[in-house]
Amino acid sequence: MTRDRTTAVRHRPPAGAAGAPNAEAGSSPVRGAVALRRCVAIEPAQFAGAYWGRAPLLCRAADFASAGTRPGYADLFGGDAADELLSRRGLRTPFLRVARDGEVLPARRYVGGGGAGAEIPDQVRDEAILDLFAGGATLVFQGLHRLWPPLIDFAGALAGELAAPVGVNAYLTPPDGQGFASHYDTHDVFVLQVEGRKRWLIHEPVLVDPLEGQRWDGRGGEVAAAARGAPVLDVELAAGDALYLPRGWVHSATARDGHSLHLTLGLRALNRYALVEELIALAAEEPALRAGFPLGFDPADERQLAGQLTGVLDALREALGRPGAAALAGRMRARCFPATRPAPIRPVAQAAAIAGVGRETVVAPRAGLRWHLRTEAGAVLLELADRTIRFPGFCEPALRALLAAGAVRVGDLPGVDGEDQLVLVRRLLREAVAVPVG
Repeated sequence: MTRDRTTAVRHRPPAGAAGAPNAEAGSSPVRGAVALRRCVAIEPAQFAGAYWGRAPLLCRAADFASAGTRPGYADLFGGDAADELLSRRGLRTPFLRVARDGEVLPARRYVGGGGAGAEIPDQVRDEAILDLFAGGATLVFQGLHRLWPPLIDFAGALAGELAAPVGVNAYLTPPDGQGFASHYDTHDVFVLQVEGRKRWLIHEPVLVDPLEGQRWDGRGGEVAAAARGAPVLDVELAAGDALYLPRGWVHSATARDGHSLHLTLGLRALNRYALVEELIALAAEEPALRAGFPLGFDPADERQLAGQLTGVLDALREALGRPGAAALAGRMRARCFPATRPAPIRPVAQAAAIAGVGRETVVAPRAGLRWHLRTEAGAVLLELADRTIRFPGFCEPALRALLAAGAVRVGDLPGVDGEDQLVLVRRLLREAVAVPVG
């Protein structure tokens, strides 16, 4: 069994990856990296250049300690937190899945109503979970970046640093249990071992860089064959260890001795094919590509198809070469902005703050908020994930100052005076663009 961190860190990348566009050092900026440093015990620039999207990386708890990072993840989640969710929080499906021996069990085996006054029928029944877990089933807590406060904050911070949506699941496996058979994910993951020990078998991809729709179950035979071969990595994670796996790497995991609890952070970063999809969508504006075929055309006839293909390809090349970065950026904002939620706000406290806004009030932009500011004919438009807010054009300097600041005093906002400052800030608080500080 491979126990040496150096073996994993220096593992060769998959064939063909050396020249990949995301493999160049410094090609993907990392912002801040406070959260990232809890996932990798090497310099963020080294991780971005040598491992991101290329090869697995194993980091031991001792490596984090040596790097000056607090080891361990008990502050993020743990067995007590799992029990709290299962017994006292009215947890509902699909925030919990239960799996055993590679099979996801039907929810009817562990959900029901919550009693008088809480008759919602899909609440988790703790006694049913006890029976299943004691019988060898793995509990999968899904969407913890929306449920558990420490993970809401941590996932939000990591998403901001990596400029990619981050989802968090937790896997609680009984002794010697294995929830899922060998498979691969279509997104990169960080595995953070919280409690217990778990053995991981990792094999090279059967499909390098799979897309969202290229799931492992469509290549079940290839995955099974790969899993029967010698693993690239055979490692046992202990509490405080972390493992990075790029998308496509085949893996399976089995708990050792006592129960195992680990967090899986799914990194939903975009890839180049996202631009292809948006270019194709823009190509639909080309009339020549919307035209029908001649009456009686048989697309299964190779000769008939060849006669049409040249014209279609010519029109497609022309259409694909027409959009510039500005047109694509607008479509990418519509695609990316809704994928990551900004930091939570406190609606009751914020409503009270709106009423009390004065020139001495200090406000800040809502953490994690994705926005784009543009101007048009006497107005400035603030584009958000779900709406566009229009302001008078003279508000632009104040908006840019507030959105770029860590915190700003209302009376210091440029370009607006007196009552206009108060009106603008009340609007931004009401729209959940800004939050009060202090």
